[in-house]
Amino acid sequence: MQQGLRIGVAQINSTIGDFPGNAKRILAAYRACLDQGADLVITPELSLVGYPPRDLIQKSQFVPKCLQALDYLSEETKDVPLLVGYVDFSHSAKPGRPYRNAAAWLEKGKIVRTWHKTLLPNYDVFDEQRYFAPSESCEVHVWNGHRIGVTICEDIWNEDFLPRPLYDRNPVAEYATQGIDLLLNLSASPYHLGKPALRRKLMIDVARQVKAPVVYCNACAAQEELIFDGHSLIAAPTGEIQELTGFAEEVAVVDVAAPITTSTDDLAAAQVYQALVLGVRDYVQKCGFSSVCLGLSGGIDSALTAVIAADAIGAENVYGITMPSPYSSRGSVDDSFALAQALGISCQEIPIVQPFEAVKHALQPLFAGEKEDVTEENMQARLRGLYLMSFSNKFGHLLLTTGNKSEMAVGYCTIYGDMCGGLAVIGDLPKTLVYQVCEWINREREIIPWNTIRKAPSAELRPDQKDQDTLPPYEVLDAILHLLIEEQQDPIDVVAQGYEESLVLWNEWKRQQAAPILRITSKAFGIGRRMPIVHRFQG
Repeated sequence: MQQGLRIGVAQINSTIGDFPGNAKRILAAYRACLDQGADLVITPELSLVGYPPRDLIQKSQFVPKCLQALDYLSEETKDVPLLVGYVDFSHSAKPGRPYRNAAAWLEKGKIVRTWHKTLLPNYDVFDEQRYFAPSESCEVHVWNGHRIGVTICEDIWNEDFLPRPLYDRNPVAEYATQGIDLLLNLSASPYHLGKPALRRKLMIDVARQVKAPVVYCNACAAQEELIFDGHSLIAAPTGEIQELTGFAEEVAVVDVAAPITTSTDDLAAAQVYQALVLGVRDYVQKCGFSSVCLGLSGGIDSALTAVIAADAIGAENVYGITMPSPYSSRGSVDDSFALAQALGISCQEIPIVQPFEAVKHALQPLFAGEKEDVTEENMQARLRGLYLMSFSNKFGHLLLTTGNKSEMAVGYCTIYGDMCGGLAVIGDLPKTLVYQVCEWINREREIIPWNTIRKAPSAELRPDQKDQDTLPPYEVLDAILHLLIEEQQDPIDVVAQGYEESLVLWNEWKRQQAAPILRITSKAFGIGRRMPIVHRFQG
């Protein structure tokens, strides 16, 4: 590779189906790269489309409108090539899926050539084989004397970095045998804990296989549950890397012949926080909302959700309501107001004491002779849900739910109560990780009241209630959840490791009715985990 080849990396945030808006964003990044002296510009996977388009792709005008936008972009290109991700028709004589996940080389007002994705993932959160036909070959493009390979996302993931061998082709090896000077990869790789560090190892490994620099351009966006974290990379066969910003759009021009190893932040709490801020911001804005509301209980979960929301869309757009019941401590109400003051968000106190007594009185003929139990606890949660949904409806706020993954997993939540809402912000955070993130937030000054972080967690739905009256210690519960969900171990194997059977076996039905959950771990309750509600498999 000749010294001085400068690649523009356009790590951008596309919106699914917004072809004019995405084209405008790509063109702005392209021109910014030209101003910085780029020789070639690369964008993420399906940058013109947004990822993943899912069944929208099957709408009759979806692909034609995408191709119109591609023609527009091509007409705007100058002597500097632009590599754009888009959706194409298959045009294959063989029967099969009608579309291609594609990349187009645009130069001097023309579409010079295209490539198609070879490896189509069909596991976890991916279902590309539902829509796309694979490429039949990996073709080198010769440009200005450089032999360049073009790949799309999964094409560079080999069996050393996948959970198991998945494919009978290896595009990286195919390019290595042809001999290339540069490998480009357009990507939309979703985030989960540990993913950025894994990608660095992968890119260095790929660069060594092809004996050439690798430029990896990742999307930086959120699409419902999925968060795409950026962290685009330039890797050299020598092991040096240069990494772009995580969780933020960035346009940078780099000399691929002289990458400089850059420091990276792999602190789990910091990454999780940045991911959730991006997830909330994109979900709110792309869904057309301008404000959010949530219940503030004085507990750690609602506090963390409020901090994330204020950072994501501005404190002036976050509305909290604290709704004390007969069992709420004054300290919890005071903690809610202290948090609101620290963040600069709105907070109002609207008790549920009178409605709670009214509901109990109305149901007395049906409940005569019955003792109060979890039924009355759930009444309080449902009254709060009614208040919050009414507030959301009246003013158009998006209601955020505040439950964590540990509670969701065991059903320690109330359907039509605290599960009400349009987005579950921390629904993929185990309780122990919630504490870590909150302590990270308070690393320099007190934002979340320390009393909120240090007090024993409680739903405060009966006198002197504590979470551990019902649940095991969260350290134990989260260890079990990790084995069951992320490690996908059978319950019988988890029990064999010394955990009580009653702590291991739960039902799925509440999770199926939960709001979309922003994905943080490698296995969230959502599109990547399709468990049947009705089954009797115990493992």
